[in-house]
Amino acid sequence: MSIQRCAPATRARSRQHVRHHAAIAGLLATCALPQLAYACATCGCTLNTDAATGNSTMTGWRINIDYTYIDQDQLRHGSRKATPEQVVNQPANPALGGGEIEHNTTNRYINLTAMYRFNADWGVNVIVPYVIRDHSTYGTQFQPYTSAESAPDQLSSAHVSGLGDVKVIASYQGFLPTHNLGLQFGVKLPTGNYGGQSVDGNLVGHPVTFRSGPGLGQSLDTSLQAGTGSTDLIVGGYYYQPVSQNFDAFATAQFQAAVKENLNQPGADYRPGNITTVSMGLRYEAHANWVPQLQLNWLHKMADQGFLADVPDTEGTVLYLSPGISTSISKNVQVYAFVQVPLYSRLQGYQLFPGWTGTVGVSMRL
Repeated sequence: MSIQRCAPATRARSRQHVRHHAAIAGLLATCALPQLAYACATCGCTLNTDAATGNSTMTGWRINIDYTYIDQDQLRHGSRKATPEQVVNQPANPALGGGEIEHNTTNRYINLTAMYRFNADWGVNVIVPYVIRDHSTYGTQFQPYTSAESAPDQLSSAHVSGLGDVKVIASYQGFLPTHNLGLQFGVKLPTGNYGGQSVDGNLVGHPVTFRSGPGLGQSLDTSLQAGTGSTDLIVGGYYYQPVSQNFDAFATAQFQAAVKENLNQPGADYRPGNITTVSMGLRYEAHANWVPQLQLNWLHKMADQGFLADVPDTEGTVLYLSPGISTSISKNVQVYAFVQVPLYSRLQGYQLFPGWTGTVGVSMRL
């Protein structure tokens, strides 16, 4: 889901952890109907869970609970795999004289979504993510690269566990008599812990710090914290339509941009990059109780900005193929499962990226 990347740690001594970044991958409970995304970069959290369970105009409450697993274990540059030697000897920012060798970022997101539809036209979603993240890095190493720079004694690790940034998204679908064309507008709030390490080395906000390795006590990257510290506006649209007796099709698009940053002081500022997502797919409706489906999920994230941002390594575009299935286990309860596989990625700088992601969830009408 959260291209989300890392921020500078300390700009100090050679072969020390100056910046720790995690790539375009790890976007969490972020978006659309509601699309899963948050706290990452351009990862596999672009799944459309409204389409997963079938769009509805029925009034009343619906509760979704889902779990997404994203293991960013591939170091990539552009559309190819990268090596630690490339990171150091061909850095994204040549002025650093080296680069950060990231090792792994494992993300687990538990998303609670409460949806209330007032009538066939109006509805509102409240999306509450819980973020669990483990990140490890060899830190910023300087030219020329040697194997000692990615030895086990250079590895630092951090653990994040807490509430992420809550989203509130309203929807209106009264444009057509069939109520199958809608618009969304909403806000992401800075409810998750956020922060980083400023130009003078002091911690700002309430950041998680590295708990082991040479980076012990230094701040984890700002983009890897549970929250971004920003208030974002969200706008989007969606359309769904039966295309034959057995197939339904849908398409959604959403744009998210920060409009207010709590980290806004010189030498301690951070603004997450704008995010655009587009999804489309088909649902096979021939069977009443189980529905195979296929989604294409496209995401583009602009680079983060500010002193606490890893600007060269936070922009990217990805496309995922997402096969899945939903099953009705009672009149008001559905379960669903999806796997996302990347078809295309173009990442700026050097970023960690997942080979696949998985989501399971349950949807209950109250």
